[in-house]
Amino acid sequence: MPFLGQDWRSPGWSWIKTEDGWKRCEPWTEGLEGETHRCGASHGTILNSEDEEIFNNEEHEYASKKRKKDHFRNDKNTQCFYREKWIYVHKESTRERHGYCTLGEAFNRLDFFSAVQDARRFTYVARLLQLIAKSQLTSLSGVAQKNYFNVLDKIVQKVLDDHQNPRLIKDLLQDLSSTLCILIRGVGKSVLVGNINIWVCRLETILNWQQQLQNLQMTEQVDSGLTLSDLPVHMLSNILYRFSDGWDIVTLGQVTPTLSALSEDRRLWKKLCQYHFGEKQFCRHLILSEKGHIEWKLMYFALQKHYPTKEQYGDTLHFCRHCSILFWKDCRLALLLEDSGHPCTATDPDSCFTPVSPQHFIDLFKF
Repeated sequence: MPFLGQDWRSPGWSWIKTEDGWKRCEPWTEGLEGETHRCGASHGTILNSEDEEIFNNEEHEYASKKRKKDHFRNDKNTQCFYREKWIYVHKESTRERHGYCTLGEAFNRLDFFSAVQDARRFTYVARLLQLIAKSQLTSLSGVAQKNYFNVLDKIVQKVLDDHQNPRLIKDLLQDLSSTLCILIRGVGKSVLVGNINIWVCRLETILNWQQQLQNLQMTEQVDSGLTLSDLPVHMLSNILYRFSDGWDIVTLGQVTPTLSALSEDRRLWKKLCQYHFGEKQFCRHLILSEKGHIEWKLMYFALQKHYPTKEQYGDTLHFCRHCSILFWKDCRLALLLEDSGHPCTATDPDSCFTPVSPQHFIDLFKF
């Protein structure tokens, strides 16, 4: 009979040695473990005081499982994160593994919680949540949907605290609220997992987040050191040429009159258009001024409405074609310890790695 247990390529369970022998470590939260220890201590006190065994082993195990289940149900802030650095993407049943990996399972197991705190991965995670909100929200399981909103909560709170990337999160919340409004109207079609009141509450939370971001005011930092205005003009121009998003150029141009003049440079917008779009697209949406010159700035925003722009991220998930493993690659560990980010068996692991864009991440789980 074929073995249908856990995949032999997975890391396996964690075990600890106790007085009663080896026991498996459960993936609980620290707070839950503390509660279990406290409850275990109270049971021990009862047994010692009355000198009789109230619960046998089976009853005690059942009560413990029920207590953990109630804990997860009652605590709405509980986050069911595994925080794994890599997962095996299996798309069909094999003798070693029964079943297949879904988008919700990948979202639950991969460490997106820590990725939100990483400035290099923040934009990547936000873009992934936006794509899921547009088309894949109903394909997530109940636990995955709960984790989705937990990650989103961390993202919003981070933006409110450090005042960075508010426009990106505003677009994300706008797409999510539009999707939820459509899905809530179709509640009779059973398109949502869970009680409709939960989704109405989530929609109200999203509207509250949008209001907080709308009222967000950037505090002016008082610093006697070097500021952006003190830099030479050629350095300011070089900074503008580093941007790949036209809206970032427009926003930075509102800071000082010098930056405003530099942000209107025709060569800057021409280079930006050439980076994101092709010549055939230029011909279809050519915009000329009264003097016959090409309005590259207007062309950029016109082309942006019709064609997708190239996406740039500081760090992304990677997919190993040799192992079929999706993982976070830590560049610092890769340089110091020659760590590939997952237990790769290839002779040349780096040649098997492929960066995974947010859209590619979703496409991996379309069967």
